[in-house]
Amino acid sequence: MKKRILFLEDEPVILEVLAEYMKMQGYDVLTVINGEEAIAALHGHVFDMAVLDIMVPKINGLEVLNHIRNYFPDMAVIMLTALGDEQTQVKAFNAYADDYIIKPVSPIILLKRMETIFRRLKPGQEERKQGLFMEKEAYQAYYNGVPLGLTLSEFLLLQTLYEEPRRVFTREQLILRIYNEDYIGNDRIIDAHVKNLRKKLPENYIKTVIGVGYQFQEKAGRKSAGGYGDETFKKDISL
Repeated sequence: MKKRILFLEDEPVILEVLAEYMKMQGYDVLTVINGEEAIAALHGHVFDMAVLDIMVPKINGLEVLNHIRNYFPDMAVIMLTALGDEQTQVKAFNAYADDYIIKPVSPIILLKRMETIFRRLKPGQEERKQGLFMEKEAYQAYYNGVPLGLTLSEFLLLQTLYEEPRRVFTREQLILRIYNEDYIGNDRIIDAHVKNLRKKLPENYIKTVIGVGYQFQEKAGRKSAGGYGDETFKKDISL
């Protein structure tokens, strides 16, 4: 699979030349010319690396770097800029940039630095970006690297199902996992959380087991344009 690169650069000649070299090396490159476009692209696509100029319009490259570290902490980032002062470099490395390259730069050297970073990526990191991933310590769920924006209760419910995919949980068991013994009320609160999760999840990961409860299904089907293709869910939508 081709590695995908987000390239932020507002100088047209540099953008065109370096992007072409990246493509010749086999990378899939998306180019943007300002920080707003970069952030929008990050939430619409999956990238293996970002190459960021700093002095760009609207939102500068350091702010884009900080955004990446907040939302996509495992993404590799190279700062590519004419700013060679020590203070700016320290800011970039404090924000966990993987490399800092000062322009002008030889396209061959840039490609070698990119290659070096990819060689030292953690094993399994690329797989982690694809499909559904649960980051337990941060109480965050991602789909193809994009945060799903779940509430704490939704995250805990999904995590419970995700960690034991062969088990069917009753509503009472799920309440105990989410609220411990502090919840007083109707167990149909679980149905409401499932309904909300199904709206937020790009695939049909939650299966209704009629008369029992819910189960995580690893081989999830994509949602259809008109809603869910899962007949079981159609029966359960009124819950």
